[in-house]
Amino acid sequence: MSGRILAGDVGGTKTNLALYERRDGKLHALAEDSVHNQGKSGLEPLVRTFLAAQSHLKLDRVPVEHACFGIAGPVKNQRCEATNLPWTVDAAELRRHLKISSLSLVNDLEATGWGICELDASELVVLQPGALDAEGSRAVVAAGTGLGEAGMLWDGTRHHPFPTEGGHSDFAPRNKLEIELLLYLTGQFGRVSYERLLSGPGLFNIYKFLKDTGRGEELPEVAKEISSGDPAAVISASTQQSALCQRAVSLFVSVYGAEAGNMALKTLALGGVYLGGGIAPKNIEQMKHPDFLSAFNQKGRMQPLLEGIPVKVIMNDRTALLGAAHCAEFTH
Repeated sequence: MSGRILAGDVGGTKTNLALYERRDGKLHALAEDSVHNQGKSGLEPLVRTFLAAQSHLKLDRVPVEHACFGIAGPVKNQRCEATNLPWTVDAAELRRHLKISSLSLVNDLEATGWGICELDASELVVLQPGALDAEGSRAVVAAGTGLGEAGMLWDGTRHHPFPTEGGHSDFAPRNKLEIELLLYLTGQFGRVSYERLLSGPGLFNIYKFLKDTGRGEELPEVAKEISSGDPAAVISASTQQSALCQRAVSLFVSVYGAEAGNMALKTLALGGVYLGGGIAPKNIEQMKHPDFLSAFNQKGRMQPLLEGIPVKVIMNDRTALLGAAHCAEFTH
């Protein structure tokens, strides 16, 4: 029996952990857990608690052989100061304390890129089929707690994921409404990145802009739910009853499409653009609306190129975990 693979997906809100084995060419989960990060001191104690709970797997006899953690932030020299989390994660320290000789860190979107090859077609929703002969590099764009982006270089045989911090690039408005949105957010934040719009907090920023500029009336029941819950989740769930929520989500989807198209151009992602993160799958009917693809494809002279690019939504919320496990095997 081969050794076990420890994988982690460290996001801004929660950390997913799993132990895998490779059998018959597929990764099989032996154990999984999800822990909210708020109030936690760092990654190591979460991993220790997770491993201690797996005594039934007899890790002393069949130990963890490889480990990889995808983390939301730039990884430099196997060390990461998380972008939306007050943690610093160092692979060398984890390796030493956890006594796992093959342990690495990657950006969470790079991990998602590694995980795409582990998915079945049923775990993807096609927004645009693209050209029949579509082949080449790919891109991953994922709106969640923050906005992550990665590329996947095609070498003619396989894809090689690589991280970017493109979600922090400057927001580029495309029309009068978005120019006003930029000015509104500039007043609050100074510089405005795409993450200020394409994230959970970003959806709330869009909602507040529309409300504060008189472009919709806030329903009292929605205001009450927003004040006591997750604003982005409330807005997404209230589109049927609130015209303001519907307009906020529609604008969000349009900006998302525009930035996904930007990423497709920058990486020449002829092999496809994959939408990850938590927001797209939870709002899949909104993502199917023409607003998204219209913004994705409307790139002037490049429109025919964009129309030939497949666009798919990743529905499996364990893709980054699968990717971290795949990466642990491939790069050890």
